[in-house]
Amino acid sequence: MLTTLVVSPSCATCHRPKAACVCDRIVSYPTARRVLILQHPQERDALLGSAQILEASLPKARIVVGLSWRNLGHALGEEGVNSSRWAVLFPDRETPGDQLTTRRGAPLDAASLEGVIVLDGTWSKAKTLWWRNPWLNKLNRMALTPEKPSIYGRLRAEPRREFVSTLESVAHALTLCGESPEVQQALERVFRTLVQRVRDAKLIPSPAHRPPRLKRGA
Repeated sequence: MLTTLVVSPSCATCHRPKAACVCDRIVSYPTARRVLILQHPQERDALLGSAQILEASLPKARIVVGLSWRNLGHALGEEGVNSSRWAVLFPDRETPGDQLTTRRGAPLDAASLEGVIVLDGTWSKAKTLWWRNPWLNKLNRMALTPEKPSIYGRLRAEPRREFVSTLESVAHALTLCGESPEVQQALERVFRTLVQRVRDAKLIPSPAHRPPRLKRGA
């Protein structure tokens, strides 16, 4: 007897199941700052991944998938990049509050930044990206302390309260850099819609299960 495998239809743009697609909520928000998302290869198809929303919503946001790059210019695919005007987002377990410092720990004006870099993946994957790219340690650092828990809620466990999604981190950082707070609010609304649609569609049965991966076409 033949068994028919039923595959949930997916969006041709975001590759999420249509029940979780938020392409209908995407709006473009121009920003002065650039955003470079260094994405761990295993995060590329995460159902609850938020990097796709950032790239679709921010004209100056770019996802680069991989494990290691020689330097910032290599990651961006550009020459003559002034790395002193970029900062990498990374959690600071010891210093509360939003902090932007040079590599030597001196305070830095967030308004002077040209761009921010974020590591996209679970905490363990982000650590892998950090250690495989020693040039990140030479950049300015931006540590953020969220005012509220992640929009993920119980759908995706994080080891610490301040470890929020890539989207939430970038949205917070952009506001800190002087971008309109409306950009942060709009991005968070779309992400909240994604989480709610995933929850409503019961695409993740319980927090104990690993989040489903997106099914990409050939």
